[in-house]
This record gives sequence, structure tokens and C-alpha cells, in this order.
Amino acid sequence: MTETIHLDPVDRRIVRELQRDASLSHAALAERVGASAASVWRRVRQLEKQGVLGRSVRLANAEHLGRAVNVMCQVRMSRQTTEARSDFEAFIGSREEIVECYAMSGEWDYLLRIAVRDVADYDRFIMRGVLAHPSVANAASNFALRQVKYTTEIPV
Repeated sequence: MTETIHLDPVDRRIVRELQRDASLSHAALAERVGASAASVWRRVRQLEKQGVLGRSVRLANAEHLGRAVNVMCQVRMSRQTTEARSDFEAFIGSREEIVECYAMSGEWDYLLRIAVRDVADYDRFIMRGVLAHPSVANAASNFALRQVKYTTEIPV
């Protein structure tokens, strides 16, 4: 497990602001957090070096890109070997429809969030992809009716 990194109040404000808008200039960020631009630049570089801050991305609108259907798919493996899991996780990494994947405790081995065009698109994907994988015993799917909350912000 990774150790928690201590952040002072300015670092916390920097992380909060960058989670909301990663496109802020150092000057704008400095103004928002009450520090100098040079100090903010050094702090951001240090937070990146420590792994607190990862890469900057732009969030895309799934509806506008024709991927408005979200499916939560639980997967149970037929074999629990390291090789089977590694092979399945490589498959997961190769499929763009799978936008999130978690190894789980409990009854199911994996939880996937899959972004597809429509039910027919999901049917093709699940039947020819996930269920066709040799390490998969079975899967259960739940379709999201609507998104109630979505955030990429981690509480700081």
C-alpha cells in the first residue's frame, strides 16, 4: 500500500483547484490559492514528482460521442491463477469500451464500467468479448438509467 503524503494547506488548495480545472495557468492558480506563481510552479512539480498529481486530461462528453449507455458488468473468473488474471487484465486494457475496471472482493472477481452506443452494441461486446474470454465463467450486467453523480475529484 502506498503511504499517504502530508500536504500543507496551500498544497491542498492547489490539488483541489487542479482537480476542478487542470488548464489553469500558474498565475491564475497562484491567485486562487494565495501564493506566488513561482511557489505554485515548484509545488505543482513536487506534487507531480510525489505522485499526488497525475497527468492532465480533458473530460469528454459521452453523449456527444455516441457512448451514452453505461453498463456495470460483474465478472466471475473460471480460474483464479495469476496467469488467468493477467491474461484477462490484458484483455481489459485492450478494449476501449471498458472505461473502468476494478478487481473486487466478494462474490464477483471484477467490476467493469462499459460505455457503449446502445443495447445491441453491448450485446455484441459482451457475447464476443467478455463471455468469449477463456478465463471468464459468467457475467452479470446492470444498465445505468441515468447518472446521479459523477466526479473525478478526490476529497483533499
